[in-house]
Amino acid sequence: MGYGPLPMAGHSKFKNIMYRKGAQDARKSRLFSKLAREITTAAKAGNSDPAFNPRLRAVIATARAASMPKDNIERALKKAEGNEAETYEDVRYEGFGPGGVAIIVEALTDNRNRTATDVRTAFAKNGGNVGSSGAVTHGFDRLGRISYPASAGTAEAVFEAALEAGAEDVDSSDDEHEIWTAPDALHEVAKALEPRLGEAAAARLAWRPRSWTSLDVDDARQLLKLIDALEDSDDVQAVFGNHDIPDSVADQL
Repeated sequence: MGYGPLPMAGHSKFKNIMYRKGAQDARKSRLFSKLAREITTAAKAGNSDPAFNPRLRAVIATARAASMPKDNIERALKKAEGNEAETYEDVRYEGFGPGGVAIIVEALTDNRNRTATDVRTAFAKNGGNVGSSGAVTHGFDRLGRISYPASAGTAEAVFEAALEAGAEDVDSSDDEHEIWTAPDALHEVAKALEPRLGEAAAARLAWRPRSWTSLDVDDARQLLKLIDALEDSDDVQAVFGNHDIPDSVADQL
């Protein structure tokens, strides 16, 4: 992908908003529903045995890291095995939020019209607008993202493990380590990291911004409202943005 040498450490402004800290119980319940949908979809699309289905293995690892009950995971798998589940399709929306932030929304839906209405309404009511396909993806790279909590090891130790596993880039902050891979190497790298770092908190394809948009307090508050509104849609699986909220602004939120 052409990122050059892996940095030893660095502060990553990128966040997958779906896994923000401080989620309320209602949001946690919604998150479990979304993960169940993704587990069922991954199992129906491939093998229902995680050992033979890298996408399924990754989403189950994410579900476990989110403390999703084992019973919920098994129910989602049984729905796929019994062909009881609805058929969902992957849909992507692109748009702009407050302050000109570029946003990519990924959804799994069985009703495109419903999902499109939810997403457009969220943007319209919170200072943003939905663009056409390709409106913002040119400013992002499609990569595999593997995340570990900071407790998994020092920046140096994680960097060394990632390098040996075939990763392309590493961002380490006080909260977490983000390990970036080529899209088709995601599951191979995640598997290679397990003996050194344990099971990842999450492993999935993600959108990594090539540049960042810095926000002031007003725009940052409005953006967070937009993200919350998007998350309120049961169909939305993940939200990615190129926003940079400086510490001085974050302290006022």
